[in-house]
Amino acid sequence: MKPRPLPYLIMLLLAGIGLAPSCTDIIEPSISKSQVTLEAPANAYTSTSYAVNFWWDAVDHALSYHLQVVTPNFASPGKLVLDTIVKNYKFTYTLNPGNYQWRVMAENGSSQTAYSVPNSFTIAATSITKQAVQLTAPANDFLTNQSTVTFQWTPMYGATKYNFEIDTNNFVNQNSVVLNTVIPGLQYNFTFPKKHVYQWRVQAQNDTAVAQWSAINTLTFNSTPPAQVSLVVPASGTTLSQPVSLQWNAVPNAVHYKIYAFKSDSTTLYNSNFPLVVNTNTYSFNQGTSGNKIYWKVSALDAEGNEGKASPLWNFTLQ
Repeated sequence: MKPRPLPYLIMLLLAGIGLAPSCTDIIEPSISKSQVTLEAPANAYTSTSYAVNFWWDAVDHALSYHLQVVTPNFASPGKLVLDTIVKNYKFTYTLNPGNYQWRVMAENGSSQTAYSVPNSFTIAATSITKQAVQLTAPANDFLTNQSTVTFQWTPMYGATKYNFEIDTNNFVNQNSVVLNTVIPGLQYNFTFPKKHVYQWRVQAQNDTAVAQWSAINTLTFNSTPPAQVSLVVPASGTTLSQPVSLQWNAVPNAVHYKIYAFKSDSTTLYNSNFPLVVNTNTYSFNQGTSGNKIYWKVSALDAEGNEGKASPLWNFTLQ
């Protein structure tokens, strides 16, 4: 019988022990022959809304999309208006009145498509009363432990000033909002008076007209750290074989825990893996050699990034 080539024997061995590699696990599918189909705005579309909702069909195996907008067209561009990477297949951007073209290219880690055939569209000038400002930062449902945050929004054609509001009751009572101020710029630094869930919105204005309110974005400010962690097992001073199961009590409002492991001097981090953030109140320690004495402690982290006081420092010795 003719001998099998070595690569065949290796593959056969891997298959026999359930380790046959998957092509999709090793090689990322190429999207170079795929095409991006633009949906909206359609070619030759005219809009009276300054906020344009770009939308295209998703491409299989694409990880991101490169969106470009120029004026007046790609054949003879006068200005590159937008050049951005988008993770989704939809994107909203505010434009001034004028003539534009847009196109999209799909990308993944190893390949990309050609740019789509561009679509042309026109933004027609109209009163700002029909427009709404687009909020840009912080993103909706933002969580922070920083007391001062910079709020930002897009400019609106025809606007000369912006009404910026913050509230904790979703603007139900206009007479009791946390902040109501009119400024000429596109950002505002605000310091939160206390821990709370806040809402914010912006309205463009000029001397003769008032735009619609923007969408309402929510932000949570919390600078109070979680409670101190209490360690459970192994009891301090014990000698154990690997792996060593580390456990501690769950802390209310904690979403992560930070594990600190130190060498026998109790101050030098055990290795570059520590401190280590985990999502549960257990950890399997499987490092080091017999006789190593390891010190450890744990702290709790909340969704806003506050870190509570760490537990007392315990130790164990590897058997």
